[in-house]
Amino acid sequence: MTQEPSLSRTLTNGVRTALGIAGIIAIIIGILILVAPLKTASVITAFIAIYAVVAGVIYAALGIFAKSASTWGRIGNVLLGVLFVVAGIVAFTDLGNVTTVLAIFTAIFIGVSWIFEGVLAFASLRGASNKMWGVVFAVLSIIAGILVITAPFAFAALLWLILGVALVVLGILQIVRAFSYRGPANGATIRVDETRI
Repeated sequence: MTQEPSLSRTLTNGVRTALGIAGIIAIIIGILILVAPLKTASVITAFIAIYAVVAGVIYAALGIFAKSASTWGRIGNVLLGVLFVVAGIVAFTDLGNVTTVLAIFTAIFIGVSWIFEGVLAFASLRGASNKMWGVVFAVLSIIAGILVITAPFAFAALLWLILGVALVVLGILQIVRAFSYRGPANGATIRVDETRI
């Protein structure tokens, strides 16, 4: 039996709505990042701090109320919970500095990762079929990692702005997809097997 065309229309409209909403959210976040990068980063840090407090309360509750866990497991959960809660509260008391520290930490982590990746690329040259590209990749990766480590805040700021631009562009493309989405290909209808209903 062929299902009513309204079901196909409803599904198509649902997909269009989801694509459109996702696109609008991406554009809004992207614009906020571009217009007020520090405030937007602080808001994200605040969400991370909220997560830390909530997770801390959950871990502490597990440690207190999980009677089946070992004594050391319960103590560990309570200590981890307290650590999370304290970290969240500290983050809330000074969002600006915590945001800066998170940005620098992330940039340094990326820089160190690139250096290790370059070293590993050098180490694996023996088995490479084309050593030239391996050497180029390794050298560029190490240089990029060193540059990031020497100026982590500038790198983090640049990454943040690139993220803002990317979100705006992707949001626009998502809205275009929402308007151009036509539903099942070639006007195919949805078929429902009555024996399964």
